[in-house]
This record gives sequence, C-alpha cells and structure tokens, in this order.
Amino acid sequence: MIKNNVIRLLESRSIQFKSLELPMEKLSALQTASFLNVPVENVFKSIVIQREKKPKPILAIVPGSMEVDLKKLANLLGEKKLHIPSEREVERLTGLQVGGISPLALTNMGFDMVLDLSALLHEKIHISGGQRGLNLLILVQDLISLINPQVSDIAHRAT
Repeated sequence: MIKNNVIRLLESRSIQFKSLELPMEKLSALQTASFLNVPVENVFKSIVIQREKKPKPILAIVPGSMEVDLKKLANLLGEKKLHIPSEREVERLTGLQVGGISPLALTNMGFDMVLDLSALLHEKIHISGGQRGLNLLILVQDLISLINPQVSDIAHRAT
C-alpha cells in the first residue's frame, strides 16, 4: 500500500478509509470511475480556483459528473470574479501534480474549501489520495470533519 502524508493523517486520526491504487498517469474523474467500476457521481474531483484580488486560493470539491459553477461559487464567497488557473499554476499553488490533488493534502495550506452539496447524498465518496495513482474511499462526514469546508450547491452538469 502507498504511504504518504494523507494516509498518515487518516491513520493518526483513526479515520476509516479504503485505499485504492490506480494507474500512475493523470486520470479524469470519469476514467477513475470507470477503472474502479463505480458511478462517476461518487468520484469527487478537487478543482483549484483563484480569486481576482485575494491571494488565498479556493479548493472546490465536486462530483466527477459535474463542473464547478464559478458564478455560484463567486456569489457564495462574495467574490466578483473567479478563474481556474493553468495546470502549471495549480501545481505551483498546491505542490501536487494535477491528477493527484487531494483536499486532505491541502488542509493546512491556506485554501478555502468548498464541498458541493451533492456529497451529502452519499455515505462515502472517492477522492484523490494526494498523488497520482492513489484514490481513497472515505465517509463524507469524516471528510467534512477533517477539511471543515463550506458545503453548498457549487456545481452544474458538465456540458
């Protein structure tokens, strides 16, 4: 089993989770769902969002079948304009490779966390384990207790 800081965090807090290994290349949420043979609605992806003026980035956690609705997110956070940075910029901001960005790896890095409301429809969801090739199945309530996100409707169907 892969051991990284995310796994050590979960173990240190006695959080139940299931670690699943994936191919090491960057996979989309749809590819991850297909590989794991689970509904894409159960695979949540972490999307880094930047504010126009404030340096504090946002991590939006949304189901794989959906996209972040930047207008809903901006309204929720009282921002005028938000944008999704380039992959290179995301990797600079997080210190993680795109395809391996986990909310659990960014808990103490100054990100505002926002979890889509649809997560509450599930007992457990799949999230990245903090590196490519590692996926975690975790109770939604445990994830919420660990990352303390705002929970709101921030996604719309992918077009």
